[in-house]
Amino acid sequence: MLCLLAWAAGIVDAVSYLGLGRVFTAMMTGNTVLLALAIGQGESMAILRSALALAGFSVGAATGAFIVSRGRSRDEWPPSVTAAFAFEALLLAGFTAVWHVAGSTLTTGTTNLLIVLSGLAMGVQAAAVRHLGIPGVATTYLTGTLTSLMAELVGWGRALAGASLRAASSAERAIDASASLKWPQRIGLLTGIFFVYALGALVGGALHARSSTLVAWLPFAAVVVVVVNGVMRHRHAGHGSRGGS
Repeated sequence: MLCLLAWAAGIVDAVSYLGLGRVFTAMMTGNTVLLALAIGQGESMAILRSALALAGFSVGAATGAFIVSRGRSRDEWPPSVTAAFAFEALLLAGFTAVWHVAGSTLTTGTTNLLIVLSGLAMGVQAAAVRHLGIPGVATTYLTGTLTSLMAELVGWGRALAGASLRAASSAERAIDASASLKWPQRIGLLTGIFFVYALGALVGGALHARSSTLVAWLPFAAVVVVVVNGVMRHRHAGHGSRGGS
């Protein structure tokens, strides 16, 4: 599900950069750089677009944090997280509807609205993913994900080398063995997020010139799948607890 969210974020960044005037609405690191460059070059419209993206993302992150903080469940995937993704889906539905109605002729006002809507949605997603508490995992930017991936690879390599040389104490070897069981999964997840985000951006860029309406629907569809999966997970867990009582 996290890879689907990264896929959606990659498409949103491609669409926003190509279709909304060179602005990122998911990756705020790149957007901050674009804002600084626009200020340095005195481009008022570019400054406005980047500022709107930052503001939208910030408000979305605060909203997402508020939604997930209301849940008290200690599940691996709490219902409050699903609720946050459902709200993100609503925002992306609004984005898609506005994009579809506007067509190929985007006015300044429509463009700014689309920037805000997509920024809000990505901010909510970032806060919800953060609440899951998976170390080093983010779906809206790749710098932290890539850093975590490299750190995990180094840690796993050292654990394997230590095990082969039998240089650790028995207690330390037990810890390394336990960790090594988890490292492949973490490395696989981080690698998947990295490449799926990039693939989403590739697909978004390729489809933008060919079918801009279709490409606007893809992030919404991906998040809907995540929401449905979350709802089914909660229902299954509920049936299981009742069956065992």
